[in-house]
Amino acid sequence: MKDKIIQLREELDRLVAENHEQLEQFRIRFLSKKGVIPGLFSEFRNVAPDQRREIGQALNLLKQKAVEKIAALKDQLDRSSIRDKTETDLSRPAEEISIGSRHPISLVKDRITGIFQNIGFNISDGPEIEDDWHNFSALNFPPDHPARDMQDTFFIEKSEDYQKQVALRTHTSSVQVRVMETTKPPIRTLSPGRVFRNEAISARSHCIFHQVEGLYVDKGVSFADLKQTLFYFAREMFGEETEIRFRPSYFPFTEPSAEMDISCNICNGEGCNVCKYSGWLEIMGCGMVDPAVLKNCGIDPETYSGYAFGMGVERIAMMLYSVRDIRYFFENDQRFLKQFTSAL
Repeated sequence: MKDKIIQLREELDRLVAENHEQLEQFRIRFLSKKGVIPGLFSEFRNVAPDQRREIGQALNLLKQKAVEKIAALKDQLDRSSIRDKTETDLSRPAEEISIGSRHPISLVKDRITGIFQNIGFNISDGPEIEDDWHNFSALNFPPDHPARDMQDTFFIEKSEDYQKQVALRTHTSSVQVRVMETTKPPIRTLSPGRVFRNEAISARSHCIFHQVEGLYVDKGVSFADLKQTLFYFAREMFGEETEIRFRPSYFPFTEPSAEMDISCNICNGEGCNVCKYSGWLEIMGCGMVDPAVLKNCGIDPETYSGYAFGMGVERIAMMLYSVRDIRYFFENDQRFLKQFTSAL
């Protein structure tokens, strides 16, 4: 009987069913009342008493193996049948396809650049790792300016000779320098990109963020041209009802300089953590390009003048989507990002 049990176990291991009819024949052969395994149980009464325990255990394992094998083959045939039916059933509803979404920062950046492209600005790009000339010196930053200090800048090569320093760019103004060095006026360009500053991460600031900076250089460019351009942008971006104000400010590369605020639409002017409870949110700095910067880039400041502006994309995205924490844009939380699928 031992040899029969071993032979049947090997046969079960090789068992393959091509269809349900063949599987039913296997079931009848192995497990029906007149099948081979019940037949072995009938013969069990003739086994010597000293071998009954061993043979009984082997018989039980054989029956369990046969039941599991038949069940596994049935499940395999059932799944194959469903798949075949699905592939040929043209009336079956289609499976829902999960659609990805563009990142909110990309959506806002494209919206900003699109507004300015409508009035003649083109797009310029430059490296994220910059030398001191393009990131600082050409933009009128004196050698002892605080922005050159380690607390504000991620330096890759720090040197006693500041002209040999290499750093992650702190603004996309470096791209504007490259454009002015290689292009004759008139120049009307945007410089979108990622920038890096050694700042504490909080709800309102991050060490990595995105900017869109603009530059216009030509004969007779005035501060009035700058104001009208930015009025146009703000109302296209935030709506005709948006309130706007300019405040005097200071930047090494512009003179005069200003900061532009819009009314906070997150709290509707009542005050929140994003606008520091003032009801206003600064969205950009701007000003007339300093004549020294034009001269550094090989442009005659006696003939040409220009204006420049720069804004943070994250801050504008927070305004548009009522996001109260800038860190959400960098955490890759699917619950947050899936909200922007409809914004494609």
